[in-house]
Amino acid sequence: MSASAGDERAPTTGALHTARGLLSATLGVDLVALRWAGAAMVGLGVGLPLLPHNPGLPCPMRALTGVPCPGCGMTTAVKAVLAGHVRTSVGANPFGLIAVLIAVVLIVRPRWRRVSVPVLLLVASGASSWLWELHRFHWV
Repeated sequence: MSASAGDERAPTTGALHTARGLLSATLGVDLVALRWAGAAMVGLGVGLPLLPHNPGLPCPMRALTGVPCPGCGMTTAVKAVLAGHVRTSVGANPFGLIAVLIAVVLIVRPRWRRVSVPVLLLVASGASSWLWELHRFHWV
């Protein structure tokens, strides 16, 4: 169908239409699986500092390319916030503090099963985390 001469709206096609649809969409998240992952993250964050030599988990992307990924610093951030070192946590990756808060909320609210998260929020979070890490490692 084509737009008539009196129609003020231009048809939206192609990539712009796809991008608008994707960014206005929501993603259904299974909180049961996320709850288990959050509990494991909190357990590792508490347990790793107790191990000899305090092992960390290296970032595969940074190890292979030298470029930090949006998740770089998350292990350090989670371990730091669980030890009460909020400033160190935020310096490593501000989303570590957010991840711990979300994990704790999910653990204390076991009846929550699903949530819809705006895709735009996920894209913005990933982009801002990556910019933080690129700045932290002096790439930008």
